[in-house]
Parts: sequence; C-alpha cells; structure tokens
Amino acid sequence: MKAASTSRERALQIVLVVLGLAIAGANIYPLVTALVAGLRPTGGTTAPMFWTIYATLGVFLVLAARNPSAHRSLIQYAIWSSVAHAAVMALMAIQLPTKRGELLAGVAVTGLSAVLLFVFAPRETRLSS
Repeated sequence: MKAASTSRERALQIVLVVLGLAIAGANIYPLVTALVAGLRPTGGTTAPMFWTIYATLGVFLVLAARNPSAHRSLIQYAIWSSVAHAAVMALMAIQLPTKRGELLAGVAVTGLSAVLLFVFAPRETRLSS
C-alpha cells in the first residue's frame, strides 16, 4: 500500500513540475513579448494581467512539487480554476464559431490538466483519535 502511495505522489510531483513549467512558460512568453513591444490601448489591457496570474500559478505549482501534501489547497485551486476556465472556453466556442477550433483545443488542454491534477492530488488524511 505504501509503494502505491509513493508512486502516486511521485507521479503527482512530475505532473506538478511539467504543468507548472508549461503554464509559466506559456504565459511568461506573451507577457514579456507584449511588454517589450509596448502595450497599446487598442491591444487590450486584460491579457497581460491574466498572463501574470497564470505565470505565477505555474511557478507555485513547481514549488508545490517539493511537498504536494502541504499544498493541497493550491492544487485544488489549480484543478477548479482549470475546470472553470475550460467551461468558459467551451461556452465561448459555442458562441464564436470563427474561434471554435482554438477554443476547443484550449478546453482539451486545460481539461486534461485539471483531470491529471485531480487523479493524482493528495487525498485528505484523517488523524485517528
């Protein structure tokens, strides 16, 4: 039983590092590119703020890999924010047929991230009295 728990935690650590690096990288790059190019009023102002939030989440997921059990709430946040994000993208895909392909690809990637984290997330341990 202990070996399964250990291999599950190791798998979670790998998922946290891979997802964390992917999320951070996928958001740091456009953020830096936008800042270097110079923000333009017509370019929208919300995207750089979201990139900052997601890049930070990615960094903290990597840090959580050291001790996943101590970071259950962060992992739960990553799961449920990914579910919410995927749901919004799915609704947008219905409403915006010209963007449907890229939105559904985002739903798949974000949904897979949520599923992987959910499957390997540390379970709450109950202390016996």
